Amino acid sequence: MCAQGAFECKTEIPKRIQRTILLSIITLLFNLSTQAQAFDQGNFMMGGTLGFSAAKSSVDVEAEGVSVTNEGARTTQFNIAPAVGYFLLDRWALGIGLDYTLNRIRKPVDINDPNTDFEKSYDSDLLFNFYTRFYLPVEKTRLFFLDTTMGFGSSENQVSIDGVSQTISNNVLAIGFGPGFTILSNDAIGIEAQLKYNWARSDAEIIFNEVNTNTQTYTNQIDFSIGFQVYFARVKPVKVGYDKAEPNDDIDASDFYDK
Repeated sequence: MCAQGAFECKTEIPKRIQRTILLSIITLLFNLSTQAQAFDQGNFMMGGTLGFSAAKSSVDVEAEGVSVTNEGARTTQFNIAPAVGYFLLDRWALGIGLDYTLNRIRKPVDINDPNTDFEKSYDSDLLFNFYTRFYLPVEKTRLFFLDTTMGFGSSENQVSIDGVSQTISNNVLAIGFGPGFTILSNDAIGIEAQLKYNWARSDAEIIFNEVNTNTQTYTNQIDFSIGFQVYFARVKPVKVGYDKAEPNDDIDASDFYDK
């Protein structure tokens, strides 16, 4: 404590707290140096996500005091998203990826009829994206990262207009960002989890009865995914060509003949 009326007050940090702060700084520097082997400038990483989901629904119909439960729509989704990245700087990577999603939808024609027929439709999305990612080590094998992506591509949807089924092609622009967490193994294989916000805009043109209709659809989505990454050491260029042979005076010509 400072004496009353003193013009200057100096507070000394206890030695125990000083040692704790110093140990924390050393630990952080050690983590940064050890992780540099996997996330060093010039290294590569390759991985992605693979997903499958299925959902079904039921519809409760109530009319004139009678309640009936009918089968609703069923949806099956398959998704694969491979990616490859290159570390421009330590712990900062740029990369490219591919995101393909296939949906199968089976829905009733008339939800009020328990004996109704079902119609099937398919839609698919194919996106090419660029991404950037920055890693922040927490422990020797655990790291936080922040990921940002920007993609473009196309999708196809089957729609029914006045009983006529047609396929609509869409141009898609997507942007996403979010944090994630990676756990590394001794073989430089990382299992990662990520929470991501995705925004997308889809432009479509529908032609029916010689009338063109342009539509724009905006999508906001929160996505949680599990994936993996494999980290590779930097690739060194291979030397092409042959070294010029130098004569060896120590070789005897008789060594080329069987004795």
